[in-house]
Amino acid sequence: MSENLVRLEVADGVGTIRLDRPPMNALDAAMQDGLLAAAAEVTERRDVRAVVVYGGEKVFAAGADIKEMARWSYTDMVDRSVALQAAFTAIARIPKPTVAAVTGYALGGGCELTLACDLRFVAADAKLGQPEILLGLIPGAGGTQRLARLVGPSKAKDLIFTGRMVGADEALAIGLVDRVVPAGEDVYAAAVAWAAKFASGPAYALRAAKEAIDRGLSTDLDTGLELERQQFAGLFATDDRTTGMRSFIENGPGKAAFEGR
Repeated sequence: MSENLVRLEVADGVGTIRLDRPPMNALDAAMQDGLLAAAAEVTERRDVRAVVVYGGEKVFAAGADIKEMARWSYTDMVDRSVALQAAFTAIARIPKPTVAAVTGYALGGGCELTLACDLRFVAADAKLGQPEILLGLIPGAGGTQRLARLVGPSKAKDLIFTGRMVGADEALAIGLVDRVVPAGEDVYAAAVAWAAKFASGPAYALRAAKEAIDRGLSTDLDTGLELERQQFAGLFATDDRTTGMRSFIENGPGKAAFEGR
C-alpha cells in the first residue's frame, strides 16, 4: 500500500491505518494515495468494524510535503488537488466509527486528516493547527469546511487566519478534540479501546447513524429528518434489529450479541 507508507493493521475487529513516513509523516502524493487505498480496504472488509488513524509514538503528521509542493505549477495543483481532497473525503466516508490517535504534531494536512475522523484523541503534549496561511495558502484538504463545522466559524477563522498552533487543552476547550490522554498514558491504546466497543456492535445501525449525522449536517433540517427517517426504517430489514429487540425483551438492555447483519 503505497510502498508501506500507509499500512492497514487489523486486530479484534479494529483496523489501524498507520502512517509511516519518518520523521514527520509528511503527507506527500504517495501518502495521499495510500490513505485512499486504506479507506477503500477498511470499507470493504467485514472483519474491520471500527478504525483508528495513527501516526506512531512521536508524531501524527506535520503537514504536507512542502518540498514536493513547491515544485508544482498551478496546473499541477489543479490536477493534484482533486486527488488530495479525495483521499481525505474517503477517510471521512468510511462507514464505520473512526478515531484519530494524535501524538506530537497534527498540522496542516495532518490536522485535516484528524478532522476527517469521527473523534480525535490526543496526547497531552500534542499540537494542532492549520498553518497554511504562513505559506501564503489556505487549507486545501477540507480544513476551511470541516474545521468550521466542528468548532464554529469564528474559532476556525482565528486558527486559519493566524496559522497558530494550539495545545491539547485549548483544543479540547474549543471542541477541536474529544479527549486528552494524560502524559505517561498511551493515546493509541485509548483510541483502540474506544474503537473496540464497536467490534461486536450492530454494524449497519452504526453506519446508518454516521450517514444520517454527516449527510444531515450538509443540508436543511427537514431534509436531514427525512434522511434519518429513511435510515431508521431501513434498519428494520436487518438481523441485528431483530436480535436487539428480542434481547431487550428477554434479557433487558445492552445484552444483545450482534452479528453485523
